[in-house]
Amino acid sequence: MGEFVSLQVSDGVGTIRLDRPKMNALDKQVQEEIRTAAAEATERDDVKAVVVWGGERVFAAGADVKEMAQMSHADMVKRSAGLQSAFTSVARIPKPVVAAINGYALGGGCELALCADVRFAAENAVLGQPEILLGIIPGGGGTQRLTRLVGPSRAKELIFTGRFVKAEEALAIGLVDRVVAADEVYGQAVEWASQFAQGASLAVRAAKESIDRGLEVDLETGLEIERQQFAALFATADRTIGMDSFVEHGPGRAEFVGH
Repeated sequence: MGEFVSLQVSDGVGTIRLDRPKMNALDKQVQEEIRTAAAEATERDDVKAVVVWGGERVFAAGADVKEMAQMSHADMVKRSAGLQSAFTSVARIPKPVVAAINGYALGGGCELALCADVRFAAENAVLGQPEILLGIIPGGGGTQRLTRLVGPSRAKELIFTGRFVKAEEALAIGLVDRVVAADEVYGQAVEWASQFAQGASLAVRAAKESIDRGLEVDLETGLEIERQQFAALFATADRTIGMDSFVEHGPGRAEFVGH
């Protein structure tokens, strides 16, 4: 467990919890603790899905600007890869990941949320990539993941202006997937994640891998990725369990074992 980031596990759901008062500023230490928590969530067999949460007040208001302001070009050349890969470690967790967003998710906070598979936001949530207002651009994946999520024209408008996006607009443009009352965000995220606790975890992993890797390549290559993942699942116990259960009892009644 890190000083500012922890992994808390209950009933198959792991919560990566950011807790750096007051605004969960994402300095180098927090970035590296996120990487550690993501690695642990990846490796632990008792974690079937993951919630990323910054607490009831704020998800993460962005990078630590005071820290960045002291960095030279040479410093950032060395650090930028670590920044990106720390966030990418969350995107590469081979399990369903949901971001539970209370309050601000700005700059690096928005980029971290973009690494989740789905995003649940409070009614008072505010998202955005305001780096342009500091004379820089998003450097933790924002220009790439935001574009893939909402499309190039919307991403350009948000990044060029640096404007903040409230929850309802975020829902309308596909930046978040659900808007709920502030006191229900974490609970609903856990409820969503809990559905995978007894699921066919290898099949879910294969589906996530196929989608994510497929987005990075041309259609023909993506189809080959899917074909290989599909065929590989026929070597799993869960495939046998799932098909036998379907034949005998119909859909949705299989009791998977996760291998």
